[in-house]
Amino acid sequence: MSAAVALPVNPPVNPPVSRHLQARIGREFWERWNGPWGGRSLLHGRDAGPGAVRLNGNDYLALTGHPEIVRAQTQAIRTDAEFVIQSGVFLLDAHPARQLELKLARLLGKEDGLICQSGYAANLGLLQAIADEHTVIHMDSLAHTSLWEGARRAGASAQPFRHNDPQHLRRQIERHGPGIVVVDSVYSTTGALCPLTEMVEVAEAGGCMILVDESHSLGTHGPEGAGLCVALGLTHRVHFITASLAKAFAGRAGFMTLPAEMRNYVLSSSYPNMFSSCLLPHEIAALDATLELIRRSDFERQQLQAHTRRVRGFLEAQGYPIHQGSEQIIALEAGTEPATMILRDELESRGVFGAVFCAPATSRNRTMVRLTLHAALTDAELEHLEAVTAAVAETVCPWNWPIARRARVAAPA
Repeated sequence: MSAAVALPVNPPVNPPVSRHLQARIGREFWERWNGPWGGRSLLHGRDAGPGAVRLNGNDYLALTGHPEIVRAQTQAIRTDAEFVIQSGVFLLDAHPARQLELKLARLLGKEDGLICQSGYAANLGLLQAIADEHTVIHMDSLAHTSLWEGARRAGASAQPFRHNDPQHLRRQIERHGPGIVVVDSVYSTTGALCPLTEMVEVAEAGGCMILVDESHSLGTHGPEGAGLCVALGLTHRVHFITASLAKAFAGRAGFMTLPAEMRNYVLSSSYPNMFSSCLLPHEIAALDATLELIRRSDFERQQLQAHTRRVRGFLEAQGYPIHQGSEQIIALEAGTEPATMILRDELESRGVFGAVFCAPATSRNRTMVRLTLHAALTDAELEHLEAVTAAVAETVCPWNWPIARRARVAAPA
C-alpha cells in the first residue's frame, strides 16, 4: 500500500497579478461591490428553504426529474461505456446526437440543425459562420448578449434598432443597407413577445436574412411546443432559428437550424462547435426523452399560460409596472441596484425567490428581479406569491419606480 501524500502545511499562495488587472478589477468590480452593493452580493441573497416559492429557474414545463428522462439517462450511463469524447464535428450520422438534431429540426419545420454546448455557443457560432466584416447585422436592442457577442466575433457591423419596433428596423435597413435581422421570439429579461410577423415582413422587404432566437418559446409556444415561428406559420420565411435547451428542455445544450447544404460549412467554420467536446451520451438520451415529453405537454403549456395570466393580472392590479412583457417571464424592474437589493431582500424574507438581473445583462439603471413562472405552480404557491407581492408593494412602492414614471410620461393624456 502506498504511503499517503502529505499536504502542504501553509496555505497556497498565488503570484501577484499585474497592476493593470488590479486596477481593472477595482474599477469594474470593487467600486460596485463597495458602493451600490454595500459590500455584499447583489446576485446572492438568502438560501431558499424547503417551503420557498422558487421562481428563479427556466424549467417552464417543470420537467426536471421526470421519470422518463431519468430512465433514459440511467440507461445511457449503464450501456454507453465505449463512447468517445471528441469534438462534435467528428460525430457520424449514426450517432444518437445526429438523430436528435434531425428530430429537433423536423419539429421546427427545418431541414437540418446542429446541437451545441449551449444556447450561447449556438448564437455565437452561427453568427460567426454567416456574417463577416462586410455584413450588417440589424439587432433588436434587447437581443441576448450571445447574439451581440456573435456579431462582434464575426467582425460585422452591428446596428441596433429600437426594441420591438419594426418601423425603426425599416429605417435602419434603409440607412445601413440589407444584412441579417436578429430578434428574440420572447425576450429573456422582460418576457416581451416579438412582433415576429411584422419583423419578417420588414426583413423581406429590405432584402435581409432573419435569425430568431427561440430560447424562451421553444417548448412553451406553438403546436407540440414547436415555438413561435411555427405557431405563426413563419418557419419557411425565417432563415435561421436558434435556442437554448436549458430552458423548457431543462438540459445543458443549444441548437441551431440551418439548410442541409450549409451543415458541413458551419461545422468547419463555427469555432464553438469545432473547439468544444460533444455532449455526453446520457445528456443526449435525456434531451431525446425530453423532446418526446414536450411534444405531448399541451396540458402543461395551458397551465403555464393560465398561471401567467393570473400572476400578471394580479401584479398589474397591485401597481407593478410590468407592461413591457406578456409571457411567463415577469420583470420587476426596480431600476437602481440598491433599490433592487431591497426588493430582493423583501421578497426572499417572505419566501419568494426570483433572479436578479443587472448590468451587463441589463442597462445599468434597469436592474430587476426576474420572476419566472412554471407549469407546476400550485394554487397555494400562487396565493403565497400574491400575498407576498401585495405586502412588499407597500415597502418598495413599484408605482414610483423609474419604469412606471416613464410609462406615465409616455401615456396619452
